[in-house]
Amino acid sequence: MADAQQLDRTYHFILESFVREGKAPHYTEIAREFSIHPDEGKRLLHDLMDGTKMPIWLYPGTDLIASFAPFNNLPTQYRITVDGYQKWFAQ
Repeated sequence: MADAQQLDRTYHFILESFVREGKAPHYTEIAREFSIHPDEGKRLLHDLMDGTKMPIWLYPGTDLIASFAPFNNLPTQYRITVDGYQKWFAQ
Protein backbone atom coordinates (compact mmCIF):
# COMPACT_ATOMS: atom_id res chain seq x y z
CA MET A 1 0.00 0.00 0.00
CA ALA A 2 1.16 3.53 -0.78
CA ASP A 3 2.25 5.77 2.07
CA ALA A 4 -0.20 8.28 3.53
CA GLN A 5 1.56 11.28 1.98
CA GLN A 6 1.29 9.82 -1.53
CA LEU A 7 -2.36 8.94 -0.97
CA ASP A 8 -2.99 12.54 0.13
CA ARG A 9 -1.33 13.84 -3.05
CA THR A 10 -3.39 11.43 -5.15
CA TYR A 11 -6.61 12.52 -3.44
CA HIS A 12 -5.74 16.17 -4.04
CA PHE A 13 -4.91 15.52 -7.71
CA ILE A 14 -8.25 13.78 -8.28
CA LEU A 15 -10.20 16.64 -6.70
CA GLU A 16 -8.24 19.22 -8.70
CA SER A 17 -8.95 17.27 -11.87
CA PHE A 18 -12.68 17.28 -11.14
CA VAL A 19 -12.66 21.04 -10.58
CA ARG A 20 -10.54 21.79 -13.66
CA GLU A 21 -11.97 19.27 -16.14
CA GLY A 22 -15.44 18.51 -14.80
CA LYS A 23 -14.65 14.77 -14.73
CA ALA A 24 -12.52 12.26 -12.89
CA PRO A 25 -9.06 11.38 -14.15
CA HIS A 26 -8.23 7.93 -15.48
CA TYR A 27 -5.53 6.04 -13.59
CA THR A 28 -3.15 6.69 -16.49
CA GLU A 29 -3.55 10.42 -15.84
CA ILE A 30 -2.72 9.81 -12.19
CA ALA A 31 0.39 7.93 -13.31
CA ARG A 32 1.41 10.76 -15.64
CA GLU A 33 0.97 13.34 -12.87
CA PHE A 34 3.39 11.47 -10.61
CA SER A 35 5.74 10.23 -13.36
CA ILE A 36 5.10 6.58 -12.58
CA HIS A 37 4.13 3.50 -14.63
CA PRO A 38 0.39 3.19 -15.39
CA ASP A 39 0.19 0.03 -13.26
CA GLU A 40 1.43 2.08 -10.29
CA GLY A 41 -1.19 4.74 -11.05
CA LYS A 42 -3.85 2.03 -10.94
CA ARG A 43 -2.45 0.73 -7.65
CA LEU A 44 -2.52 4.25 -6.15
CA LEU A 45 -6.13 4.65 -7.23
CA HIS A 46 -7.15 1.32 -5.70
CA ASP A 47 -5.15 1.95 -2.51
CA LEU A 48 -6.96 5.27 -2.08
CA MET A 49 -10.39 3.83 -2.83
CA ASP A 50 -9.91 0.73 -0.66
CA GLY A 51 -8.14 2.43 2.23
CA THR A 52 -10.62 5.13 3.15
CA LYS A 53 -14.04 5.39 4.72
CA MET A 54 -14.92 8.44 2.62
CA PRO A 55 -17.80 8.34 0.14
CA ILE A 56 -15.64 7.56 -2.90
CA TRP A 57 -15.94 4.51 -5.13
CA LEU A 58 -15.15 2.96 -8.48
CA TYR A 59 -17.73 1.86 -11.00
CA PRO A 60 -18.27 -1.85 -10.19
CA GLY A 61 -15.89 -4.20 -11.95
CA THR A 62 -13.75 -1.39 -13.42
CA ASP A 63 -10.86 0.93 -12.62
CA LEU A 64 -13.00 4.01 -13.35
CA ILE A 65 -13.93 6.53 -10.69
CA ALA A 66 -17.71 6.65 -10.34
CA SER A 67 -17.97 9.06 -7.43
CA PHE A 68 -15.52 11.14 -5.43
CA ALA A 69 -17.21 13.31 -2.81
CA PRO A 70 -18.63 15.80 -3.39
CA PHE A 71 -18.52 15.04 -7.13
CA ASN A 72 -20.10 12.30 -9.16
CA ASN A 73 -18.52 11.26 -12.44
CA LEU A 74 -21.86 10.05 -13.82
CA PRO A 75 -24.70 12.48 -14.49
CA THR A 76 -27.10 12.91 -11.58
CA GLN A 77 -30.06 15.19 -10.92
CA TYR A 78 -27.69 17.31 -8.79
CA ARG A 79 -26.00 19.73 -11.18
CA ILE A 80 -23.32 22.11 -9.98
CA THR A 81 -23.00 25.47 -11.73
CA VAL A 82 -20.21 27.96 -11.05
CA ASP A 83 -20.02 31.33 -12.79
CA GLY A 84 -22.58 30.16 -15.35
CA TYR A 85 -20.69 26.96 -16.21
CA GLN A 86 -22.32 23.60 -15.50
CA LYS A 87 -19.74 20.89 -15.89
CA TRP A 88 -20.08 19.02 -12.60
CA PHE A 89 -22.51 16.67 -10.95
CA ALA A 90 -22.82 16.09 -7.21
CA GLN A 91 -23.38 12.85 -5.34
